[in-house]
Amino acid sequence: MKPHILLLLPVLGAWLSAPSSPLRAQQSTTTDQAKTVQLLQKEVLKRYPESDKDKDGKLSAAEWGALQLDLKKRGLPPSALAPKPAQPNARYGPHERNVLDFWKAETKEPAPVLVFIHGGGFLAGNKDHIAPQSIVQCLANGVSFASINYRYSSQAIYPAPMLDGARAIQFLRSKAKEWNIDPKRIGAFGGSAGAGISMWVGFHEDLAKPDSSDPIERESSRLLCIGTLGGQGTYDPLVIKEWIGLPPAQHPALIALYGVKTFEDFSKPEIRKLATDAAAMTHLTKDDPPLFMVYSEADERVPATAKPGFAIHHPIFGHKLKESMDSLGIENVYRHTDDKKTPAAPQAMMDWLIGKLKE
Repeated sequence: MKPHILLLLPVLGAWLSAPSSPLRAQQSTTTDQAKTVQLLQKEVLKRYPESDKDKDGKLSAAEWGALQLDLKKRGLPPSALAPKPAQPNARYGPHERNVLDFWKAETKEPAPVLVFIHGGGFLAGNKDHIAPQSIVQCLANGVSFASINYRYSSQAIYPAPMLDGARAIQFLRSKAKEWNIDPKRIGAFGGSAGAGISMWVGFHEDLAKPDSSDPIERESSRLLCIGTLGGQGTYDPLVIKEWIGLPPAQHPALIALYGVKTFEDFSKPEIRKLATDAAAMTHLTKDDPPLFMVYSEADERVPATAKPGFAIHHPIFGHKLKESMDSLGIENVYRHTDDKKTPAAPQAMMDWLIGKLKE
């Protein structure tokens, strides 16, 4: 797939979907993070004992790299290194992509849940593309984990992907007793399109329908906290053009999201209404959950000659979000991967999310 076709994050995506060497990770992490690495290595050795070539009970950087290469050749996703989900491919809706994986934390009391929503420009991506260390870190801290699929815009245009995200949250709440979930402590995070869905669900008014005949629809869709990687607070091309420039506003995924044919179609009243509603920022109110946002693209002016889709994860999205949330008094954290702070921005986001869910 060509990178400019999808809303992808090369740097952050690597963190989300490809574990680094445990050896390198342990040299630069806190004690808590090192524990996560050790647990991940233990799980990997249990599932792939043959990867320990020298039989010393641990994986060297070379052995780790060889295992990842082997899994890639076999067409296995990053989640193949994680513990197996307690509930794989649980169906939360009628569409073939309305499925999720659920990993259950071993806790006596009902556990909070962190939900991962994959990116891919609403046109690609999969729930399997989640970093195994994210799953292991949550489980090690008594937080259950879920990763969802949702309808692509090629299958159903906006608001379908967002509504699927909301229904997945409602479905998890409907399983609270059966899966030992604390329904009051559910958070979500994701990169790019997954970030957009997480924010839309989190900022939107509760979609619960108390009188519905569908028990899932009767559940709340609200979130306790949100994490985003390269998230866009708006998918309105006209607003994006005003904020950042024409290149990101012409991203092909935005055309597909609304089912229009040309950029000019975004001036039509009916499309203006859709684009406004699709912007998570449209739904911000002072009672919305806190947000931790991470960006990696250059925080600089976008050349007018850049290719369509360039800078679709521009930090200006984060600055605008922070400005709006600050004005409403909503807690938020902005980090850039170049800020050289410790821990690194994506890891800090995970630590923050788990902390919020454990409060």
